[in-house]
Amino acid sequence: MKIHSALLLAGLLAATVSLRAAELRLGIIGLDTSHVAAFTGILNDPKAKGHVPGAKVVAAFKGGSPDIESSASRVEGFTKTLTEKYGVTIYDSIEEMCKHVDAVLLESVDGRPHLAQARPVIAAKKPLFIDKPMAASLKDALEIFRLANAAKVPVFSSSSLRFAKGTQAVRNGSVGKVTYAETTSPASLEEHHPDLFWYGIHGCESLFTVMGTGCESVKRGSTADGKIEVIGKWKGGRTGIFREGKYTGTAKGEKGEAPIGASDGYAPLVVEIIKFFQTGVPPVPQEETIELLAFMEAADESKRQGGKEVSLKEVLKKAGR
Repeated sequence: MKIHSALLLAGLLAATVSLRAAELRLGIIGLDTSHVAAFTGILNDPKAKGHVPGAKVVAAFKGGSPDIESSASRVEGFTKTLTEKYGVTIYDSIEEMCKHVDAVLLESVDGRPHLAQARPVIAAKKPLFIDKPMAASLKDALEIFRLANAAKVPVFSSSSLRFAKGTQAVRNGSVGKVTYAETTSPASLEEHHPDLFWYGIHGCESLFTVMGTGCESVKRGSTADGKIEVIGKWKGGRTGIFREGKYTGTAKGEKGEAPIGASDGYAPLVVEIIKFFQTGVPPVPQEETIELLAFMEAADESKRQGGKEVSLKEVLKKAGR
């Protein structure tokens, strides 16, 4: 009986060790956004709502941008949360942090340093998730993908809005092929980023989730109450519209219409991030992310040209594609 118990205990210990060995060690770059505390809680706390098993945040690099108040003022607070509540180790360089992790979440709220911050991660061959915006320009995003592809390092970027239940249902065919969609989301601006890159990206991400690739041109204007409105023309006479507003939207397809654009929180995105780290397979195609960024950058170009229609080919060419 004692031998049986000893063997059982040994088996349980071996299983526990094996489970822990399989648990991914994650590093975070940029402790200047509420996402870092939210994601770490979902991953590290088994009692958290929407807990996602399989990985833990164990390391971080502070980052921060002194010329963006919402970045500089929050770094120390989120650093304190991660170190004191979750036992995360802070490293002085991204290179050093990468030595202690299996994969990386680039969370810096400012898209401008993303290319420079992604370089050492890609050089270290670590799978990389880049939170919105992927970069502060289409050109930088293209360079990140180029570097990652050359090094054969899996990378993807997304807003959490992409993985909301209703939006995913439409993407997966609930209304058939989508012929028309409109989404709205808040679209506060930040002077160092193209207008929609800072916050409007959420609604634009929902739009591209259901419309997919094939956008040919963009025209930017304003709603009756002065809010941002961007109308995109897709191949085959399809239309996608983003407007500044609340988190909502509608998609119309061959089989009817359905609501889209709502937020289901961060957990659905975190689930996809961990799957991605485990498999190396990005849940969002590069081409779709590139086209989404081109759509938003074309909206800025249309604004500069007084609301003229701007082709995505023109914007992509200017960015070096």
